[in-house]
Amino acid sequence: MSECTHNCSTCSASCGERQEPQSFLAAANEGSHVKKVIGVVSGKGGVGKSLVTSLLASTLQKSGKQAAILDADITGPSIPRIFGVKGPVLSNGKEMLPKESQGGVKLMSVNLLLNSDEDPVVWRGSIISNVVKQFWSDVIWGDVDCMFVDMPPGTGDVPLTVFQSLPLDGIIVVTSPQELVGMIVGKAVKMAELMNIPVLGLVENYSYFRCPDCGAIHSIYGESHAEELAEKYGIANVCRLPIDPALASFCDRGLLEQLDTDYVKDLVSVIAE
Repeated sequence: MSECTHNCSTCSASCGERQEPQSFLAAANEGSHVKKVIGVVSGKGGVGKSLVTSLLASTLQKSGKQAAILDADITGPSIPRIFGVKGPVLSNGKEMLPKESQGGVKLMSVNLLLNSDEDPVVWRGSIISNVVKQFWSDVIWGDVDCMFVDMPPGTGDVPLTVFQSLPLDGIIVVTSPQELVGMIVGKAVKMAELMNIPVLGLVENYSYFRCPDCGAIHSIYGESHAEELAEKYGIANVCRLPIDPALASFCDRGLLEQLDTDYVKDLVSVIAE
C-alpha cells in the first residue's frame, strides 16, 4: 500500500483525505460539437425565461450562426410550442436527434417525447435531473455555435444539475420591474458566483409599454430597476423588453421566428463574441 504524501496531485494512495475536486460534468455526446452553452435563469417563475431563451436563439440563428435550445424546464416546457414544433423526435433506442424549427434552431424538450403536450410530467426531482443530463449526453446535437438552456425558476435540483453537469460559459438573468424581484435576482446571481459561472447579461421583461397611438411610454409594472440591479451586481449588459402584444400573439401561434424584432440583438452580439 502506498504511503500518503499529503499532496493529492502526486499521491497514489486512495484515502478519505483526498482533496482533489471531483467533476460532475456529464459526458457530451460523441456526435455533439457545442461551442458555447448559455443558461437562462431567474429566481422566480412567470418573468419570461422561455420567451427570452427563444428570442436569443432565434436572433442568433438569423445572424448566420447555429443555435440550439435545451429545454431544462421539464415540468413546464413551452419551447416547442413557441417555435411551432411537435414530436416525436427520432431515436435509435439509445440516442436522439433534436427537432429543428422552421428557421433551423435545434430543439430538445420533454414535450417532444410525450403523447400530448398537455400530458403532465409527474416525476421526482432526481428523475427530472437525470432527464436534463440525458438531453445533453444522449442527444446528437451536431455542430452548434451556441446552446441556450431554458431553466426552471429558483435554485433547486434542476438549476443545480445544469450548473454542475453542463459546461456553462455564462448565464443570462431574467427579471421584471417589481422591487421584490431585486431580491430574487440576487439569489440567482449569488448561485452563479458560488459555481464560478459569469453573469453575461440582465434582461428586464415587461419593462414598459409604448402606446401605439401617441408613442408615450408607460411603466405599467413600476419603474425599471434594471440598471440599478446591473450596477449592484456588476452586470455589464442590460436589455429591456417591452410589453408587446405581438410577442404573445406570435408565441401562442408558434411563429416567434417570423416576428421581426431586434430586442435582444445587442445581447446576442455579446454572447456570440
